[in-house]
Amino acid sequence: MDEMYLLNSVWIMLGAILVIFMQGGFIMLEAGSTRMKNAGHIAGKTIFTFGIASIVFWAIGYGFIFGENGNFFVGLSHFFYSGYDIEGLSYSTAAFFVFQLAFAGIALTVAFGGFAERAKLSVYLIFAILFSSFVYPVIAHWIWGGGWLAEHGKQDFAGSTVVHLTGAMAALAATILLKPRIGKYNKDGSANNLHGHNQVFTALGVLILWVGWFGFNAGSTLGVDNGFFGFVALNTNLAAAAGAISALLISWIIVGKSDVPTMLNGALAGLVAITASCAFVETWAAVVIGFIAGALVFYSVKFFEKCKIDDPIYALSVHGAAGVWGTLSTGLFATPELATVGLPGLFYGGGVTQLGVQAMGVFVSALYAFAVSFVILLVLKKVMKGLRVTEEEELIGLDISEHGSYGYPEAFKSNNQKIAN
Repeated sequence: MDEMYLLNSVWIMLGAILVIFMQGGFIMLEAGSTRMKNAGHIAGKTIFTFGIASIVFWAIGYGFIFGENGNFFVGLSHFFYSGYDIEGLSYSTAAFFVFQLAFAGIALTVAFGGFAERAKLSVYLIFAILFSSFVYPVIAHWIWGGGWLAEHGKQDFAGSTVVHLTGAMAALAATILLKPRIGKYNKDGSANNLHGHNQVFTALGVLILWVGWFGFNAGSTLGVDNGFFGFVALNTNLAAAAGAISALLISWIIVGKSDVPTMLNGALAGLVAITASCAFVETWAAVVIGFIAGALVFYSVKFFEKCKIDDPIYALSVHGAAGVWGTLSTGLFATPELATVGLPGLFYGGGVTQLGVQAMGVFVSALYAFAVSFVILLVLKKVMKGLRVTEEEELIGLDISEHGSYGYPEAFKSNNQKIAN
């Protein structure tokens, strides 16, 4: 066993740990962005659904993505992964498995942003199994597992489409079927801002996600040879920084206030957007990609609100709209030297070919993720007599209605009136 094998394996395992720790960032982000009466529920469901995603990925998800003897649609081997190593690789297959498992868990967590504050716990459980079996692995196989989009040269280095857009389209299906939270919209169609209970939690969540993203993107190099992971990390950080600045400035200009949630969403949008292109573009392009993502997320949030789509965690804007832009951006900015997959982008003499491949990948992946998620949830709605908790349960909060205890028991002890706020 040579030294490079060990170094690469350690690097991949470190990346896996960082990506798994992003679940902690999502707990803080989602809990802080929603109301106090649902904080414990959000934290708890994140842990148990990651557990479900892990078991399903071990049983069939990994095999559907990377299995041999498959076809353009899905892989058909390596089920119930046993920890074996594949000869000829420069890293541990087991470390790679854990790394890929972490990505599957993030896609599911993104999807659950559209369920927040109103879905039954039982719906989370069943959807987690089905999404982790038949939605995420299929799209991941198309792009990363040698499927038909890989054959067309689809560029998605670390998952703007595979992880983020896939999760966002599932979230869209959920928001449509669950309908808005009580009190979100008035009879005249105007929207109320159901403020999250802790901006400090939200900001800490974003910072944890930002750090975890170095595992997400730089870890996807799958090795330390030639130090290329440092370049990927640099592009990742620049895009996040540009997204935060862009979103803050545009909210300041348009609204007259430098809105903190908008700025935080801008940083995340920059991270999501650069995820596809971080290994394919120059540093100046990473700044441009992040800056555009920050502005895009501001207008995307306004758009979905006008469409009466209640998205409490802004999954559709941060992970969906920014995921689309990030995927398309490689078709513009990918350089001949860095485009190890596919062709150079439009601005580097590659014409519109790669941009067309990127657009095709976005369309079919989004359509598949939305359609299958919608059908799954529609069937669950019929079988389970609704996806949503009762009005009374929603008003008192999912902490008490689904779990029997509050995330902040002392805060509710002195004033029961707070329960309905």
